[in-house]
Amino acid sequence: MSKKRGIGVGSMYYGIGYGFNRPDIGAALIEMAEDSTTTVYSGACDMGQGVMTIVAQVAAEGLGINPGAVRVVAADTGSTPDSGPTSASRSTFVQGLTVQKAAADLQQELLQMAAEMLDRPAEELEAFDGQIYGSGNPEPLLPVAEVSSEMHRLGKRCTALGWHDNTTKDVNPETSQGDAYATYGWATQLAEVEVDTETGHVRVIKIVSATDVGKAINPVGVEGQIQGGAAMGLGHALYEQHILNQGVPQTGSLAFYLVPTSMDVPEIECEIVEVADPNGPYGAKGMAEPATIPTTPAILNAIYDAVGVRISETPAAPERVYLAIQEAIARGEPMD
Repeated sequence: MSKKRGIGVGSMYYGIGYGFNRPDIGAALIEMAEDSTTTVYSGACDMGQGVMTIVAQVAAEGLGINPGAVRVVAADTGSTPDSGPTSASRSTFVQGLTVQKAAADLQQELLQMAAEMLDRPAEELEAFDGQIYGSGNPEPLLPVAEVSSEMHRLGKRCTALGWHDNTTKDVNPETSQGDAYATYGWATQLAEVEVDTETGHVRVIKIVSATDVGKAINPVGVEGQIQGGAAMGLGHALYEQHILNQGVPQTGSLAFYLVPTSMDVPEIECEIVEVADPNGPYGAKGMAEPATIPTTPAILNAIYDAVGVRISETPAAPERVYLAIQEAIARGEPMD
C-alpha cells in the first residue's frame, strides 16, 4: 500500500504573561449608569480571541448583573487605561483580574448603598442576576437598578478602577531557577495522519487536544481558540514557509505563502481540562499559544509513526517527506 497511517503526540507547557521581571500590568474602569447598565473600559485588544466577551462575563459575575447589561469599550486610547499588548496568552488572566478587582470594589459600594436603603448590614446582602438578596432569603429585596439610581441621585460616583500587576521576579542568573511566570498553561495533542509514500503528501485525519485552561469562563470561546490554534499549528507543520532571498521576502502573498484551507483542517476534538488556578480570575488562565504549540510536534511524530522517518524541518511538504522516505529506503530501512 502506498498510504500509511500513524499517530503522534505533542505536549507543552507555557508561561502565561511576560515573565522574567518584565513589566506586565493591566487596568480597567467600570461605570454603572442609573439603570444599572454597565460600561467596562478595557485596554485589552480583541483580535478574535474573545477577550471582550470574557471581560463582560467577569464584570457581570462580579457585579451580580446579567452579562447582557454590560458594554465593553476596548483598546480606545482616548478612553481606556493602558493594559499592554495583546500577547503571551495574558488577556484573560491579566485583564480578567483587573476587571474582577474593579467589579468587586464597585459591588461593595452598591451593597453599602443597598444596606442604607434597606436598613440592614451590608454583610448580609449579595447581588445576583440584577437583584439584591438577603443572606438565606430566596426572595429579592430590590433591583440593582434601584441602588445605582439612588447612588446617582445622591451624587455618588458609581465607578471603580481595577489594576493588576502581573510582573514576576526574575530567575536566579546563576542557576536559572525561580518562578519566572505567575502561572502556566498545559496542553497535549494527538494527531492521526495518512502519508502517501509515493508522493510524500500528508493528510491530517484528526486532532485531539486536551488543554488545561484553569477555568473555562466561556467554554464555546475556549473551543474556538483550541480549534483555531490547532489549525495554525497544522499550517506550521505542513504548509507555511517564509522564504527570504538576501533579506527580501519571496513569499509576499498567499499565492506563495501557503496556509491551510477549510478542506485541509480535520476534525478537531477539544477536551477542556479545568484545574482552577487560585490566582486567576475565577480560576481562569490564558490558553492562546498553548492551543498552537503541541500541534506541529504531534503531526511530525505521527509521520514518523506512519513511515519511520523523522522530519526535522518544517513544513513537512510533500517533496520533503518524499525525499526523506527515499533516503530511508536507500539506507535499507523498512517502511513498516
